[in-house]
Amino acid sequence: MPPVFSEETHRNLLARIPHCTGREVSEWLRTVEDGPALLRFDEKVSWLRSEHDLAHGHAKAIIHEYDLRRAARKLR
Repeated sequence: MPPVFSEETHRNLLARIPHCTGREVSEWLRTVEDGPALLRFDEKVSWLRSEHDLAHGHAKAIIHEYDLRRAARKLR
């Protein structure tokens, strides 16, 4: 399930993640990179929520950002 929130909401969620979780977004992106090789968006979100006790919105924002950055790397 791809994210259903606007780009502005996505950016706002990312900005709040360090305050809410105590970890920078870059750390979360490394956690996803080093995590299990899950293929589906919702599987990745569920994994972050269950393993790291993240709120649903924060987990979705992290996975969405991870996918955006991964796609950008492939385009280069």
